[in-house]
Amino acid sequence: MRKPWFVGVLLTGVLLLGACGDPSSGPEASPPSPVVPGASATTTRQRAPASPGVPAVALRVLYLGDSLAMEAQNVLGQQLRGSLEATYTSAPYSGTTLCDYLEGTGKRSLVLDADKAAALVRSRHPDYVVLQFWGNAWGYTWCMDGITYNASQQRYFTRYRADLRRLTEQIAAAGGDRRPKIVWVLQGPDPITPDRVRRVNEMYERQAAASGDLVADAGAAVSPAGARYTWAQYLPCTGYEREHADYCTQPGRDRTALHLDADYLHFCLAPTTSTPKPCPVRSPGILRSAREITRVIAGRVRAR
Repeated sequence: MRKPWFVGVLLTGVLLLGACGDPSSGPEASPPSPVVPGASATTTRQRAPASPGVPAVALRVLYLGDSLAMEAQNVLGQQLRGSLEATYTSAPYSGTTLCDYLEGTGKRSLVLDADKAAALVRSRHPDYVVLQFWGNAWGYTWCMDGITYNASQQRYFTRYRADLRRLTEQIAAAGGDRRPKIVWVLQGPDPITPDRVRRVNEMYERQAAASGDLVADAGAAVSPAGARYTWAQYLPCTGYEREHADYCTQPGRDRTALHLDADYLHFCLAPTTSTPKPCPVRSPGILRSAREITRVIAGRVRAR
């Protein structure tokens, strides 16, 4: 059941910063320490592929983001390895936004220097950098200098747009002659600030178009058909979910759960914990998003 809007507002400070973990644990009460990494550049490698549909040299993908990326990192890695036999690195940090991954933020960032976007591009040499950020709007990350959506929407959007450009420029410079393609992940509906999410997604699309990068509309995969920015806790099961019963959570009603009752933002069907970690249970919303990101990258690879 959808929670009243005011309950959602009160819970946002908790939910923004969490990531899925032990279902018996309670929600996170405070932001993660800046000296504790999220997944700190966890890398998985795969042998050179034998099938003709994937590149002859293992594709390298880097995945960065906030708690949405934290909960989804293992599933996205599985999808990329299964479809493209990719070498995959993930370094998400819960509670972050774009500026946390910028170099030059120092101690005012929740992300370790070694895990900044440009630093990881230099060390891992990815072909694709996937960026998934809900767009922290509530002042929980120091590098935003106290700029929040509720206090000043114009200042928030101006700052967010500037950070988009700076992050793109730093990734491009770090890649040099082998500049990676950036994949901006469009976010799903938000029942509290629907217009904000729409505008953030539009900024991702404009930045991708301006710099020759890509977007993956993972948000559409968790939205009702024909209602892209209408939030829903349940959606009809997809064909894949019907074939895999664990993903069609209410088969008798031919629908599946995307969110827990108390968490409108995350897609992990286990409660958030004080220690951010990948989602430990099968969660249809995470799989839908990961499959869309993988589809976009695979389409680009196979078109080359």
